[in-house]
Amino acid sequence: MPGLVVFRRRWSVGSDDLVVPGAFLLTIHFICFVIVSVSLVIFEYNTRILSVKLLFYHLIGYLLILFFSICVEIGICVISMRGSILDAEARTSINIWIYLKSLVILFDIAWLAVGSVWLGHYYTTAPIDDPKKVYIAIIICNWALVVITLITIWCTFDAAGRSWVKMKKYQRSMRETESRFNYKRSNSMNRNWRQRKVMRAYQDSWDHRCRLLFCCMGSSERNRNSFTDIARLLSDFFRELDVVPSDVVAGLVLLRKFQRLEREAIVRQRKNGTYEFLSGVPITERTQFLALNDAKNYDFFQTVIHYMYFAQGAYGWPMYVIINRSKMWHLVPELKCFGCCCGTSDDTEVIQDNCCLCNYAALKKTLQLGDIDIVYATYHVDVGETPFFVAIDYTHRAVVISIRGTLSMKDILTDLNAEGEVLPLQPPRDDWLGHKGMVQAAIYIRNKLQEENLIERALQRNPDRQTHTFDLVLVGHSLGAGTAAILAILLKPEHPTLQCFSYSPPGGLLSMPAVEYSKSFITSVVLGKDVVPRIGLNQMEALRADLINAIQRSVDPKWKTISCSVICCGCGPEPTSVVNMSGQDTHINQYQEERGTARSTSAHPTDSSIALTLHQPLYPPGRIIHIVRHHPKPDEQKYDSGWRNVLKNREPVYQAIWADSTDFDEVLISPVMLQDHMPDKVLAALKKVIAEFDDERGFSVHSYSTAS
Repeated sequence: MPGLVVFRRRWSVGSDDLVVPGAFLLTIHFICFVIVSVSLVIFEYNTRILSVKLLFYHLIGYLLILFFSICVEIGICVISMRGSILDAEARTSINIWIYLKSLVILFDIAWLAVGSVWLGHYYTTAPIDDPKKVYIAIIICNWALVVITLITIWCTFDAAGRSWVKMKKYQRSMRETESRFNYKRSNSMNRNWRQRKVMRAYQDSWDHRCRLLFCCMGSSERNRNSFTDIARLLSDFFRELDVVPSDVVAGLVLLRKFQRLEREAIVRQRKNGTYEFLSGVPITERTQFLALNDAKNYDFFQTVIHYMYFAQGAYGWPMYVIINRSKMWHLVPELKCFGCCCGTSDDTEVIQDNCCLCNYAALKKTLQLGDIDIVYATYHVDVGETPFFVAIDYTHRAVVISIRGTLSMKDILTDLNAEGEVLPLQPPRDDWLGHKGMVQAAIYIRNKLQEENLIERALQRNPDRQTHTFDLVLVGHSLGAGTAAILAILLKPEHPTLQCFSYSPPGGLLSMPAVEYSKSFITSVVLGKDVVPRIGLNQMEALRADLINAIQRSVDPKWKTISCSVICCGCGPEPTSVVNMSGQDTHINQYQEERGTARSTSAHPTDSSIALTLHQPLYPPGRIIHIVRHHPKPDEQKYDSGWRNVLKNREPVYQAIWADSTDFDEVLISPVMLQDHMPDKVLAALKKVIAEFDDERGFSVHSYSTAS
């Protein structure tokens, strides 16, 4: 940060990002230099033979090219290691070294081409065996390096880089003119045509990236519209922020450490009555733990666990294989390979499954937890069209509609189409907004339910067992959770007793009026530091401000911040900015104030005339059960005794608390932020909450009986 500007173009790489590629090339070229030098010394070259003479002089020439390459790469590494992330002035001379490296690469390619010609003409006839083998290895290795270098250049190419440079040059000249003549431009807050040109260029660039990434999806009108919407959203989100991908990585590393220091300071100061954090959640006297000792709450929590199986089953065979790696063969009896009669038969309507009905087979194996009858299952997927199934749960006397979460590239497009859209209600409510992609998916499923008359078919499935009196339950995980919540709001007027269980729903789902309405019939479940319930456009804008604030506080080189403070290992010395903040409440309070200021403003951090995006906050739906972990300290005893305490003293205790929708307005950087979103992890955590409670209750009863 900022992006490197060479050849009159901005690139998607910073001047401090060249340490690793420079060191890599330096290592390979040094090895080649040593090998070529040794081969020239130990092997005898008869220069009276033309082919050997050409080889000898070619190796000497290549030795010189390698020497210059090594010198230039050392210079690039040394210059690139200077200064902090924002201190680009310390690295201004990097451009000269890049131009020198480009010149060396051109000579390298030309010399490699000459060497390839020699191999084609003289390799089989030249009477010198060992040098030939070394020579061909050197040629192949360096051609591979050239290809890798060209691929890296292509990856860092910024399609709008030239327009960016022209716009920045114009803005700089205008600021200098204002300063020289002491005047202020009118309407400086409005973007000029150069800024609009850059925005269009970046929007086209994002659109091209989306089409390239999702090239296998075809070019239907729906897909093109989705690509355009997502490209506009992404280009607006990153509007004129001169950051490169490595800046984001370094910012996340610093932000995670700042968040940890902030939590420690809050506990130390007992701010707002906080006496500890569980999974990043402040625990105070007002925190409401789920009272499982109440029979009603206990039964309700068991129901939450029960319907998580339905949400997990909607994923089909991929999730079943991931969870049951050692039991994949259990699916074989349920398969219907190519229409043969080797599998079981029933009257379930299955749409667009594969030839062996693998998804349906996995669904039946997952739902072996009671008397359940699957009525309809569709695995058709498109942008805004999500797979789902309809089943009858005789055990809980309910018709269940389960919607699949993200599993395909088309689902990802649905997720990314995240702008707010008014829910299609009658009468209309303009302040009831929902995630656009999931609103489309909910409308698709509602139309499919009406066209196929699926709910009525399920209610009339078995009159002898009074299915017509069953309630309607909607469930889903991730994308399915958000779609199920919106669908529940759409169907609520027709089905007053409807209930919805939304597992790991997206954070940017519903506006607050819709959330308040949904609390009477939607229950959401969030595990630990799951990132998805904390991600919406508004939350991402807050994260953008936090990242920029963290980067601005950094005083170390980027390579040091990333290499010594990576999330996965945490080894090495702490970044200087973290050390300076550690234990200093004054510095932490200042950091909190700066972060709050950065979040509250929508202006560009370095140019107040540029307004960044600011979206209306959207929140997770309904009442929220948050599963948190308590990691016992070494001196803390658990309720177990004897050998069980020895085995379990390092395991976290899972507890359930009632959370508010506004509690998930900040992304918590953690190694488990993605792992906590997986459906099998959510189900396992729900089970552990019950298991911990049952063990504690059993131990208490046992202790009471012993005492009596």
